[in-house]
Amino acid sequence: MESFGLLLVPLPLLAAIAAIEGWLRQRRGHGYDWKAYWASLGDALGRLAINGLLKAGIVGAALYAVWEWRIATMAMDRWWHWALLFLGQEFCYYWMHRADHRIRWFWLNHSVHHSPNQYALSAAYRLGWTGRITGAALFFAPLVWIGFPAPLVLAALALNLLYQFWLHTELIGRLPKPIEYVFNTPAHHRVHHASNPEYLDCNYGGVLILFDRLFGSFRAEREGLSVRYGLTVPIYSYNPLRVAFNAWLGMFRDLRHARGWREHWLTVFGPPGFKPIGLRTDSTYRVDES
Repeated sequence: MESFGLLLVPLPLLAAIAAIEGWLRQRRGHGYDWKAYWASLGDALGRLAINGLLKAGIVGAALYAVWEWRIATMAMDRWWHWALLFLGQEFCYYWMHRADHRIRWFWLNHSVHHSPNQYALSAAYRLGWTGRITGAALFFAPLVWIGFPAPLVLAALALNLLYQFWLHTELIGRLPKPIEYVFNTPAHHRVHHASNPEYLDCNYGGVLILFDRLFGSFRAEREGLSVRYGLTVPIYSYNPLRVAFNAWLGMFRDLRHARGWREHWLTVFGPPGFKPIGLRTDSTYRVDES
């Protein structure tokens, strides 16, 4: 996806800042997982290579096709055009991110971002290799349909992701309340990356946290409840290839045990924690594997 390509332009700078964070963590006695740092860098470089081979990909082609059927054209010559693009991008990002966590097909790629077991800046650019296959960015097609140029929509998404880089740290505590109320902050995003049952599936916003408050998915960091990072079923590999395809392998294993069209459908497009009956160990099973 073009936005991920734009995100990789400052990759050397982001990696350098992430390394400084690692040094600071060690100086403060927090410890730092350097193997995870290199795994994240390997993921980013692998994504750059794969996206270069795939060129525009399905998502880019689909967005440009939607442009041909647009109902209006935003000239982008008024300040409010840019304000609408920002708010529209935030709205679409919220629902894309929520789908990333609630629909297994999208979780296949997004789970890579949540795979580090330590919360650090390097996780920000661990975004997986199969985003152009799962096609989550099609959530932004409505913006193109109403008249925002596809390159600007993708650029807005890239800037959204770039903003989120600084959120991936434990070195920044809570910010003043007005900021915490309106914007996505490290405190909010730490909760988003938690695998504790109390914290699962919340705080989906990009730059803003307002849509989480509006749609009931906001949760604040709780005193006395430490955050456990990583997946609910942790992955301990540092091999970027293993990390990139871990969720895919799990889905294909589940598909071998699925019976009937309904189980096959839910295994791919149901909640990430859905399991075919033959794999359930008791009468209940998780549907929030995120």
